[in-house]
Amino acid sequence: MGDSIKNYSRMELGSPQELVFGRAKYPLSYGLGLEIGNGFVVPELKYSPRPGKEQSLSSLKREYETITRDILERAVDIGLPAVQLETEHVVQMTSNPEWGAEITALQKELLEKYHEEYGINCALRQTIADIRKAEIDMREGREFNAVLESFEKCASSGADVLAIESLGGKEVFDHAIARQDIRGVLFSLGVLACSDMAFLWKNIVGIARKHGIVPGGDTDCARSNTAMFLAGGYLNKEMPHTIAAVVRAAGASRSLVAFEAGATGPDKDCGYEGVIIKAITGRPISQEGKSSACAHSSVLGNIAAVACDLWSNEAVQYGDMFGGSTPQVFTEILGYDVALFNAALATGNEIRLRDLLTLSDKYRDPQALILTPENAYRIGRVIVENSGDNYLRTKAAMMEAARIIEEEKEKLQLSELELRALDKTIAALEGFPDDGDRFTSECIEIYEELVPSFDPKNYGL
Repeated sequence: MGDSIKNYSRMELGSPQELVFGRAKYPLSYGLGLEIGNGFVVPELKYSPRPGKEQSLSSLKREYETITRDILERAVDIGLPAVQLETEHVVQMTSNPEWGAEITALQKELLEKYHEEYGINCALRQTIADIRKAEIDMREGREFNAVLESFEKCASSGADVLAIESLGGKEVFDHAIARQDIRGVLFSLGVLACSDMAFLWKNIVGIARKHGIVPGGDTDCARSNTAMFLAGGYLNKEMPHTIAAVVRAAGASRSLVAFEAGATGPDKDCGYEGVIIKAITGRPISQEGKSSACAHSSVLGNIAAVACDLWSNEAVQYGDMFGGSTPQVFTEILGYDVALFNAALATGNEIRLRDLLTLSDKYRDPQALILTPENAYRIGRVIVENSGDNYLRTKAAMMEAARIIEEEKEKLQLSELELRALDKTIAALEGFPDDGDRFTSECIEIYEELVPSFDPKNYGL
C-alpha cells in the first residue's frame, strides 16, 4: 500500500470499557480554541442551502453567511461553550474550487468574530464533494484535479478540518447490494474502496500537513449508509437488516484506510462505523443518531452516541421553523444533547449513560447490535489481526459481524427473512478463498461484464 501507509496491527484501546463519548486516546486541539476528545463532547452542525441557491456564487455566499450567523447567534444565546461547523460541498463548490474557497473564508471570518467577541470556541470542517466518475477516470483528469484543488484552496482559506466521503468501488457496490450479492460487496469494499482510499488520502493528508490543519476522515456513507437506507425500517422486506449490518462492518475496514494514510480524526458523522474506528485507532470521531432524523431515519439513534466526541445532526436544509431557522433549531437540539453527555462526564457517570444508550438500542436491530462497545471492539480486533491485507480483514470483519448476530439471534427476534439472509451471508463468506489475488482476479472477470462503468485501472488493478 506504500511507505506512507501505517497498518494497524493492534488495538489502540485496551478494552471495550475505554470506548466512551467525549474521551479519545489521542485528543485533538485545533481551530479557535477547540479541543476534541479531551473529556468534552462538542456539537457539530451540518446544513445545506436551499435548492436554487447554488446557481450563482453570490447567492450561495449569502446563504452560507446567513446559515453561519444563525448557528453562532443561537449558540451564544443558549450559552454553548463550543461548536464545530461542517460545510459539505454542493457539487458546484467543488467543481469550481474558487467558490469553496470564498465560502470557507467567509465562514471562517464569522467564526473568528464570534470567538473574539463572545469567547465561543469553534472550528470549521470542509467536506469536499467527490465529483469523480468511474466512467471517466478516478485517478486523473478534470474531476480528480478539481477535488484536489478544492482541498488545497479550502485549506489555504481557513478550513480547520478536511474531509470527504469518497466513492471508490460504489459502481460495483450498487450493483451488488441491489442483488444481495455478498461477493460484490466484499470486492467493492475490501478491494476497490480500500485501494481508492489509499490513493486519495495520501494526497489529502499531504495537503492538510502542508497547511498545518487537520486531515479528518472519510466515512462509508456511499456504501454502508446505502445498505442501511435500503434496509429501512421494520416494514421493509426488500433488504435484510442482517446484510446491512455486515456491510457496516466491512465499511469499518474501508474507513480505516484514511487513518492508515495519516488522517487523525475527527472522523465524519455519516459513518456509524466510527465506533469501530475509534476502538482501533484511539482517534476522536463525530457521530450522528437521533438528532439526525431531519436527514434520515434509522433504528440506531441512541447507540450511535456511545463513543462520540462530536455529535452531529447530519444535515438540515435551510428553512424556517417556529423556533427559528432550521440551523438554529438543530444547534439548540444538539446543544442540549451534548450538555447531558458533558454533565455525565463531569460527574463520573459517563459509563452509566453510555451503557443506557447501548441497552436502549442493542436488540432493536442487528445494525445496532454490532455497534455496542463490546461488539465494535470484537470487530476491530479481527480487523487488526488481519493487518496488511485489506481483503482478508474486510472478510474477517464481515464474518465477525455475522457471528455476533448469530449468537444473539433469539434476543433480536429475527424474522425468517433475516435468518435466511444471515445463513446465506455466512455460507458465502466461508466459500471465498483466503487468497486475495485469486479473489480479485475472479471478481474483475465477473464485474467487468456485469457493471459497464467498472474499470480496474481506476484502482490500479
